Order: sequence, then C-alpha cells, then structure tokens
Amino acid sequence: MGWRLPSATSLAHFCRKPNRLKPLEESTMETSPSRGLFTPDLTLLGVGGMVGVGLYVLTGTVARQMAGPAVLVSYMVAGVASLLAALCYAAFGAHVPGTGSAYLFTYVSMGELWAFLVGWTLLLEFLLNGAMAARACIGYLDAMFGHQIHYFTETHISTWQVPFLAPYPDFLASGIILLASAFLSCGARVSSWLNHTFTVINLCVILFIVIMGFSLASLENWSMKEGGFAPFGFSGIMAGTAICLYAFAGLQLIAVSSKEARNPRKAVPVAIAISFGLVTTAYTLVSTVLTLMVPWHSLDPQSALTNAFYQWGYSWAGFIVAVGSFSAMITALLWILFFLSRLVYAMAADGLFFQVFVHVDARTQVPVMGTLVFGVFMAVLALVLGFDALVQFISFGALLHYTFVATSTIRLCFQKTSPPRSLGPASPEPEAKSSVPLQPVSNEHASGPKPGQLRLALRPYLGFLGDCGHGTTVAWALGLLVASAITLNCVLIFGDSTLHLLRWGYILLVLLSGVIFLLSLAVLAAHQQERLPDTFQTPLVPLTPALSILLNICLMLKLSYLPWLCFFVWLLIGLIVYFSYGMRHSKENLLEPQEQASAYTLYGVTPCRLEETVQAMQPPAQRLTAWSCLSGSSHGQCWCCGLFTKHLPTDCDKR
Repeated sequence: MGWRLPSATSLAHFCRKPNRLKPLEESTMETSPSRGLFTPDLTLLGVGGMVGVGLYVLTGTVARQMAGPAVLVSYMVAGVASLLAALCYAAFGAHVPGTGSAYLFTYVSMGELWAFLVGWTLLLEFLLNGAMAARACIGYLDAMFGHQIHYFTETHISTWQVPFLAPYPDFLASGIILLASAFLSCGARVSSWLNHTFTVINLCVILFIVIMGFSLASLENWSMKEGGFAPFGFSGIMAGTAICLYAFAGLQLIAVSSKEARNPRKAVPVAIAISFGLVTTAYTLVSTVLTLMVPWHSLDPQSALTNAFYQWGYSWAGFIVAVGSFSAMITALLWILFFLSRLVYAMAADGLFFQVFVHVDARTQVPVMGTLVFGVFMAVLALVLGFDALVQFISFGALLHYTFVATSTIRLCFQKTSPPRSLGPASPEPEAKSSVPLQPVSNEHASGPKPGQLRLALRPYLGFLGDCGHGTTVAWALGLLVASAITLNCVLIFGDSTLHLLRWGYILLVLLSGVIFLLSLAVLAAHQQERLPDTFQTPLVPLTPALSILLNICLMLKLSYLPWLCFFVWLLIGLIVYFSYGMRHSKENLLEPQEQASAYTLYGVTPCRLEETVQAMQPPAQRLTAWSCLSGSSHGQCWCCGLFTKHLPTDCDKR
C-alpha cells in the first residue's frame, strides 16, 4: 500500500495537539503525595530554598566581580523582579493547586507543547542548581578545615583545563547528592523535619552575621579610595541583578508544594508573602554588612562571608558562618531534589514523560524512581561542571520560567473555567474522580461579557476588536506584547554596543516597540477578566505580569552567550522527546476518542450504533475502513467494549 499525503483534516488535528490544555484535577489521587503542609511549613520551605547558595556564595561573587558594594542594589532590583513573579506564582498556586510549578501553570493556560518545554528546561535548571549547591557545600566545608580538601584533591587527583568544566572532579559533592537522594526517598515527613531544623539554624546564623558584622562595619570601605559604591557602574549592577535573581528561585517551591498543603488557596499566598519579605531583608542586610566589613576587592568569591571574618582575625566567627552555610546548602539541595521528583512525577502522570517515573511508593508516598535517577544525574554534573557555568544557566532558567509564568497569568485571567469533565475507563488515571479544564468557553446567549470578551462600556468605541473570534484578540495582543518587550530590550541593550544603530534608527525602534508594548497592554486591559471569589488574584493585571515580562527579558539579555547556547541545545533535545514520545502518550491524547464518544452519546446515539448506521451507508469494501476512521483507531478499537479487534461494530455485543 503506497504512502498518501495527509489530508487537511489530519494536519489540522495534528496542529491542535500541541495546544491542548490540561484539565485541572480537583480530587487528590491516592498515589499522589499526601496533604500535610500548613502555612508555617510552606514558609520554611520557601525560606530554606531561597537562603542558600544565593546568600553564602553569590553575594561575594557579585560584589567581587560585578557590582562592588552596589550588590545590595542588585539584590533590591532582583527582589522587585522576583516580587512581580511571586504575585503571579501566588495567584496560580491558589487557583491551580498541584505539583509541577511553572510546568503545570503553563499547561492549564497556554498549551501542552509550551508546558513540556517549560518542564524540560526546569529539569536541566534544577539538575544544575543541585550540582552547584553541592559544590558550594563542599567549598564551605573545605574552608572549615583550612582548605585541606582542595589541596588533597589537587595533589592526588589529576586536573584539567577545559572551558566550562571544573579544574578537578569533586567526588565529595557527588557523594553528598547521592546521600541526600537516598535520605529524601525515606519519606516527606523526615525530609520536612530536617529542612525545618536546618532552616532555623540558618536564620540564627544570619542574625549572628548581621549583628557581628555591623559592629565591625566601616563606611570607608564604600569610599572612592576603595573604588566607590558602584565601581562597575549601572551595567555592573544590572549584570549582578541577573545573577542575584537566582537567589530567589526557591520561591517557586511554595507553589510546587501547594498540592500537599491543607488549604492551598490561603496558605500559598501568605507563605509567599512572608518568606519573600524575610529573604529580601536578609539579603539586603547581609550584602550591606559584608561590603562594610572589608573592601569589596579583597573578598574570596567562593567563601566571602567566612573570609571576611577571617580577615578580622575572628576565626571562631568564620567557623560559625561556615557551619550555617553548610546547613543552608544541605537544605537547598534537599528542596531541589524534592522539586525534581515532583516535577518528573507530574510530567509522567500527564503522559509527557516516561511512565517509569509515575510510580509512588505506597509507604512513603514519595516518587522514589524520579528522586534516585535524577539524583544520579545531578551527582555526575556536580562531578565535572564548573561553578561559573552553573551560575549562568541557573539564572537564565529562573528568568525564563518567571517569564512563562507571567505570560500564563495573563492568559489565565482571560479564560473561562468550563464545567467539570468526568474521566471514564479510557483515562490513564482511573483514581482521578473529576477535573475542571481551564479553557476558553463562549456563551453568546448569556448576558454580560464573558472572560476574554470586550468590555461592554468600550464596545461603542472599540467594536472592531469584537469582530474577531473569542480569545483571538487577547492571544494576538499577548503575542505582540512579548515580541515588543523582546525588541525594546534588544535595542536598549545592544543598540549602541553591538548593533551600532544610527541615532535616528535607535530612537525610532525604541519608540515603535514601546508604543506597540503600550497598545498591546491597553488592548488586553479592554477585555473582561475572570474574577473568582475567595481566591487570590494577581493585582493590576495585565500591568503587573507585563512589567515582569519586560524586566525578566532585560535581565536575560544581560547574561553571556553560554546559557543561551545551552538552552537551544537542550530545547532541541526536548522537541525530539516530545514529538517522538510525549505527544502520542499524552493523557489528553488518550482521552480524545472518549470525549468524541461522549459527544455522540449526548445526541441519544451510542458510538457503536452510530457506527453501525454509517456502515450501512458505505459500500462493503469500505465499511471496515470507515468504522476505523470514525473510531479514531486504525486497528479497530470499539468504543463500547474497548477491544482492539477486526470485527465490525455491528458484531459488538456490548453496544
């Protein structure tokens, strides 16, 4: 039988698959992680995830190499960008409680392909994140013992000089990751207890650093004699901001854990607000103290806080800081592994990733396979990758996902929640009882504008916007907003230095992209949004997420070419995985024939009876082919009995 070109209907159906939206599962599955986290638990998870590598490693790195004492300004700007993203995360965490974070948020609002790419990038980001936390942990442990570990490794193990790789393999960092993976597999209750303990120790050490550091502070270290407050200028501050934003990446752990919270609609926004306020205050105070204690150019980037106390001769204080940093790194490593296992579980449960990772241990309620397998991958990365490369890509990944979440927030606000959809026997998750798909639903006969429709008061003036299909104007306006934000940032950052634009061309592009950005924002604001009672809503939509998109893209462009190169390579691999496996095994793909069957039943005709009627209208040679196409399976799957057979629907004894 020769090959035939696909029909227009088949191509249209294929193009719709990547845009499928995930239904929001309301019920809690028996094999999913248990609900046992309260607001204090979520707050400590967020604080433990954010106060780690960012505080003890990035502060010294940014101060020494990028911003000088102005590192505190970098943290403030990064805090603003993270706050905008936190408002979007809080709204999603209250409205869409479930595992997966930015992956799930994108799935329910933008589509399957975008969600897979976000989840795929998150996998790599947090593998590198855990590897960096482990290497930083060993760095401070080495400082506690007078750098004996470093000297021993260089003496007894061969070194290499390869770009982006560590000068020597770090076996201790790999060992810590493997131990943490095994410990986390023991159960969420044990890991939660350890996280709380280390977080409390960490907060006490931060309080000690601030009190002790201010007693040793001197304003002379900010004077022009030492290089001034901002020795690298505004460009250095923004470059430092792009790196410092990684310090707030743990904020999304609260949203990730919302499905395990007792009352996610209230607990998630409160936990995000409290943890964000505590962490921002801690970063600002510690960076101020550090640059006032010693000159910024004398800091050791790998162990800046410990080194600052050593320069004053307080070795006992440096030892206390090293102990606190060690506990902080362990806490960060635990929540990274916690996030990875839940993310892999969410993608596997949706059918977009390999089904071996969907198994949850019946006793510990932990996805053991995902925790152990990706723990091994993380250990390999910690063994060979260099610290600078890890920092660059992790910051890029955090900014990318903040952008996706902000975009998804705008899309979600202009969608209507449709009625629940029941899952039948064809569902790969029979334990899920009901679901609420977040999809645009039109009701032309209902009074008043629906979400995504033009506001009534503006219809006399902007009636031409209502001529488009439901949601089309919002989709185009959102696309233009993101495109204009990218263009505006590219012109502002690279217009003079790289693109070498003429003065009039530079001004014209800035004005044009800025006007398109504002017009897109105005068009979005002219449409009706969905308001849900008793649910946290992101304030000033679409302004708040639009500013988040604009600032995140600006910070992404301040990074080097390395994370962009790694991202495109990893993205290519992800596209291959999705189109070869994820699209065919997607849960939504398996549910499509059942939903079509349900639509036929609504008209009082069972699928097999309808197929029997169609068969009678076809010539004998085409009857089986017609039935196979109608049932959605070339192998002849009956909608009534579910069997893959060669018999005709008229022979089905269950119709």
